[in-house]
Parts: sequence; C-alpha cells; structure tokens
Amino acid sequence: MKILFIGGGNMCQAIIGGLIAKGTPTSDLHAIEPLAETRAALARVGVASSGELHERDLAVDVLVLAVKPQMMMAAVAPFAGKLKAQLVVSIAAGIRTSDLANWLSREAGTHGPSGGKSIFGNIVRAMPNTPALIRAGITGLFAMPCVSKDSRAVVEMLMGAVGKTAWFDKEAMLDAVTAVSGSGPAYVFYFIEALEQAAQELGFDESTAREFALQTFLGSAQLAAHSDEAPAVLRQRVTSKRGTTERAIEAFDAQKMKQHFIAGVAAACERSRELGDEMSGETADETGKI
Repeated sequence: MKILFIGGGNMCQAIIGGLIAKGTPTSDLHAIEPLAETRAALARVGVASSGELHERDLAVDVLVLAVKPQMMMAAVAPFAGKLKAQLVVSIAAGIRTSDLANWLSREAGTHGPSGGKSIFGNIVRAMPNTPALIRAGITGLFAMPCVSKDSRAVVEMLMGAVGKTAWFDKEAMLDAVTAVSGSGPAYVFYFIEALEQAAQELGFDESTAREFALQTFLGSAQLAAHSDEAPAVLRQRVTSKRGTTERAIEAFDAQKMKQHFIAGVAAACERSRELGDEMSGETADETGKI
C-alpha cells in the first residue's frame, strides 16, 4: 500500500515512525515537504521526499494531509479534481470534510446532467494529539458516508501506529475531541507546572520538584489506566477523613476548580467550532487565505 504525506512535520514523522516500527516498508512511503531540513530528517529514516507535488506522486493508495489548517486550501489545490479511488486522511485541526471535499473537487470536477460538480468524498478526518510523538496518543476519527469498511480499517492501521483510535458518527464531535484530547496534553502540562511550583514553594529544589511532579502524574495515570475503578473512586481512596488530602480537595472545591476546568474545556470546544467556521470554504478567498 502506497502512502503519500502532504507535509512532513512532527506528526507526519511520528506516523511514519510508527508505521515503520510495525513493518511498513519505507519504499511504500513518500512525502511532499518544502523545507529541506525536514526532508533531511525524513531521509535519515529512509523515507524519500520531494519539495513539490508531481503528477506521478498521485499514483498512491492513501494521501495523508498533514499541513497546518491555514495552508490546507493552497496545499490541496495542485491535485483538486485529479483524485479517483485514493483515500484521503486529513489530520489538520478544524478543517471540515465538506470543505475539504469541495476544495478537492473545485478545479476539475466532472459535471453531471444538472451542471453540478462530482464531489470527491473518500475522506476521513482525524484528530490526533501530541502524545502520538511517542506512540502513546489517541485519535478521534470521522468518515464521510462513502468511505468503505476496508478504508476505515486502513485508517485504523495508519493512526493506530501512534496510539489508540476511536470513531465518531457525527463530525461535530471532533470539536469535542479537539477540546478533550487535542488540547488535553496542555491541561496536563499546566497541572504538572502548578504541582512543580507548589513543591518549590514548599522547599523543594527545582530538579527535585520536577521529578516529584512528573512521577506523581505518570504513576497516577498508569494506576488509573490499570484499574477497573473510576478515577473518582481512586481519588476517594487517597482521601482520608480529616487528612491532608481532604484539606487540599476542600481548598480546590472552595475555588470551584473542577467547574472552572470543565468550563475551560467547553471554551476550547467552542473555539474549535469557530475555527471551523473561519476556515470554511465560504470564508476563505481563492488563495486559501482566511
């Protein structure tokens, strides 16, 4: 199976690394990447790349669109109307499949009896997160209606190379995925940062504070992952009556920390929807600028 990556940055390299680790031959992988430095990084793992798209590059089974959202319209313009049976997988945040389908069909679509355009629809939208860089990510997936069961399996193989996958029936849910898991690593880093600062204010030196904060989050996450019990139950087990943990939780609750956190995730979801509107084909000009 031949796979072409449009964009060769960190997420592309993570997926390529995962595929190679699972046995995909490097000869089946190719990337279009304008930056020479990034092409050199791909070459070091045995993957060929080129600075611009050529017609022959489209003789593949899968195209993975791994460019920044603001660059997507311009990035797909060279092969709009030229795709046939290829499966297209977009990992760009906020770009809706309907807009992507329109962009891919805009240049040279086949006109039907009604004068309408034949819209390319073999598209899957994927929302991975940064732990994919160490093959510990989770990716939310949405497929357009015409995507086959076999194509879905291909996407699971592709994104499964960097972590777990989950399908959603409604594309709007990928805004929630973006808010929960896409932005989620930043929330975790935020709390690690806060615990590290608290440790330093209690007398830890900088390196020891970081070690304790990191290991506490890492160990607790692993404990939760290996337990059949809900996090709330695990929390209660650490919280003794009239103990130190109870005092901390009471202080958190007094500040409504949980409610504020939930509100922040909801705000991220709303911003994802806004970005989708901003990057829609209805609001972008012909150059792809927003």
